[in-house]
Amino acid sequence: MTTDIINSNELHKVDPVFGQISFDGHEQVVFCNDKDTGLKAIIGIHNTVLGPALGGTRMWKYANEWEALNDVLRLSRGMSFKSSISGLNLGGGKAVIIGDAKTEKTPELMRKFGEYVNSLSGKYITAEDVGMETNDMDTVREVTPYVTGISESKGGSGNPSPITAYGVFMGMKAAAKHKFGVDTLAGKRVLVQGIGHVGEVLVQHLTNEGAIVTISDINENRLHEVGSKYGAKIFSGNDLYSLDVDIYAPCALGATINDETICKIQAKVIAGAANNQLAKEVIHGKLLKEKGILYAPDFLINAGGVINVYSELANLTSAQVMEKTENIYNTAMDIFTLSDAQNITTHQAALNIAQKRIDDRKKELQNK
Repeated sequence: MTTDIINSNELHKVDPVFGQISFDGHEQVVFCNDKDTGLKAIIGIHNTVLGPALGGTRMWKYANEWEALNDVLRLSRGMSFKSSISGLNLGGGKAVIIGDAKTEKTPELMRKFGEYVNSLSGKYITAEDVGMETNDMDTVREVTPYVTGISESKGGSGNPSPITAYGVFMGMKAAAKHKFGVDTLAGKRVLVQGIGHVGEVLVQHLTNEGAIVTISDINENRLHEVGSKYGAKIFSGNDLYSLDVDIYAPCALGATINDETICKIQAKVIAGAANNQLAKEVIHGKLLKEKGILYAPDFLINAGGVINVYSELANLTSAQVMEKTENIYNTAMDIFTLSDAQNITTHQAALNIAQKRIDDRKKELQNK
């Protein structure tokens, strides 16, 4: 008989899901694997108290499966709070597909993924996210009705990115109002990190309002294309976070506000489209507050996309979608006021509001 000795740095593998630091009472985590198509995906369902778990599918070449699991757990949790604080009758879910979207995504893989979504019978509804396009959702729709963000020609709401960007823009204006006293962004120096679908539209809104925009992205060709299109400056330095700007807008992947970057940030406001911008929510939220940097909670101001795809389920008109998205401004102002009044971080203030709506609904269901 032999006894296995587990090294301390391997202990996190003993409880691969429930022991994950990002696990937060998730209701269900589904691992999907298909040898023929090469599909390796994880679906995270965080909470369905308010309704079915809706959240996009992200395809990314993760360094390893642990990184993918951590991402889907954090993203699905964020969707619960995003839908709650936006007043939507939806729960929180998300999916990640491990792979390079540019070289490994095929219609067969997307249809197989759709079959896994369908097997959950509507508990999880998917949509577009990083690495996905509207036509991918159309492919998924061939095998399951539990998908939103399909083409307008097929009866859907189309690409949610423009609405997401508009919501971020409204949240940024609210942050400017609270921090600088006026909500106009004219003359404000704004750094937009990540100019994908959402980032580019945000750059357009900012440019139209007269902001001085600097852009950064890992794709050099895209950087120069967007820069010349909107007259934006292209960041060319070595330290992005030390750039002297008024507003920093992270619009790429999350966790850019971390132990290494937080001491460098010169911006007075952080308001962007990326999910999970704070690597450590409590610690980094407090550090931002101590530094006098106003943080617009990401799961609030980037909620325009989920509002847009929710319209397919709730039969909302375009005008109603815009009204709900514009209301991000008012909700953000309420959060900033609550943060000041209770001397808590803006992130915690937003979480408290979102969690209360979930808790209240849970009590209603228990008392029926």
